[in-house]
Amino acid sequence: MLPYGRQTIEDDDIAAVAEALRGDFLTTGPTVEAFERAFAETVGARHAVACANGTAALHLAMLALKVQPGEVVIAPSITFLATANCARYVGADVVFADVDPDTGLMTPQTLAQAIGHVGDRRLRAVLPVHLRGDVAELPALAALAAAAGAVLVEDAPHALGTTMRFGNAAETVGDVRHSAMATFSFHPVKTIATGEGGMVTTNDPAIAERLRTLRSHGMVRPAGAEPWWYEMPEPGFNYRLPDILCALGLSQLKKLPRFAARRRTLAAAYAEALAPLAPLVRQAVRPAWSDPVLHLMTVLIDFEAAGRSRLEVVEALKARGVGSQVHYIPVHRQPYYRDLYGDLDLPGADAWYARCLSLPLYPGMEDGDVATVVSALRAALKI
Repeated sequence: MLPYGRQTIEDDDIAAVAEALRGDFLTTGPTVEAFERAFAETVGARHAVACANGTAALHLAMLALKVQPGEVVIAPSITFLATANCARYVGADVVFADVDPDTGLMTPQTLAQAIGHVGDRRLRAVLPVHLRGDVAELPALAALAAAAGAVLVEDAPHALGTTMRFGNAAETVGDVRHSAMATFSFHPVKTIATGEGGMVTTNDPAIAERLRTLRSHGMVRPAGAEPWWYEMPEPGFNYRLPDILCALGLSQLKKLPRFAARRRTLAAAYAEALAPLAPLVRQAVRPAWSDPVLHLMTVLIDFEAAGRSRLEVVEALKARGVGSQVHYIPVHRQPYYRDLYGDLDLPGADAWYARCLSLPLYPGMEDGDVATVVSALRAALKI
């Protein structure tokens, strides 16, 4: 069975974890700081703060900004639940932005529309999602957010290793040139894996210090105090990432160039193999500024024209040994948010959801697997 995504764990990864298990620290030790330093250097940020998972990273970002109840955070509807939920964790309201129906990304136009729905409430943060690995139009989004008195926080779990070029400037996702913070996840299907794990990057030392404090119960140790003394100016959370998992993260991070190259090779093979299936099957549109390391190989299928439901296609693929997934159900359609905000009209998000299907993409795939997947898709669609 070819799953839509999976981790690549090798002998040296296992050895790194075993070495950490034999060390003095299983958590809150030197491997955490080593992973943070290596990650910050890799993406070009001044600071990186490790945490328990990608959702914790988003929650910490809201806490670091001191987002308050009744304030507003804007998130795209095409994303995982955590992007919106992090605002609710701190009592803020979510205004959902629509997305481009062919990229799935928040755009300057859809952000401007969302800002128009904020009303007289205070807008604190805008959370663009780098869906699949492609980058949202950061300079334009940052300008709109700043004009509305808010900051950008990039939700970037899909985009580790992705590069982009706005004008003549070469940039890397996570270097936070246009944002206050960027958040990452190291879930097993992501570009590198720690089992569970997350990271927040920032160029602001005050934000970095606040993130570190809040991930460990909000405790601080005043200068000159007794060695056992600690204080808690405000409650935080136990969002620490153990040394064991950071050891795996360090080992995996060394492989990022190889993983990225393999994902790009597989993506190019998909582009060639899928081309004859157009217009019934198309790849998600690639923004001109984005050179992604794709986390997801998402295709857009005209199921109505094919005369096949998405469920029929998913089941037919599974019968041929090919896994697939849907990324994502629009968050504004979730029962919690419908009860909270009513039925929203976001046609781009609905159009994306109606057509999207994610096919297998991960470094461990063999060269012939892309042809196998596309052949199975042809059969599933009866073309």
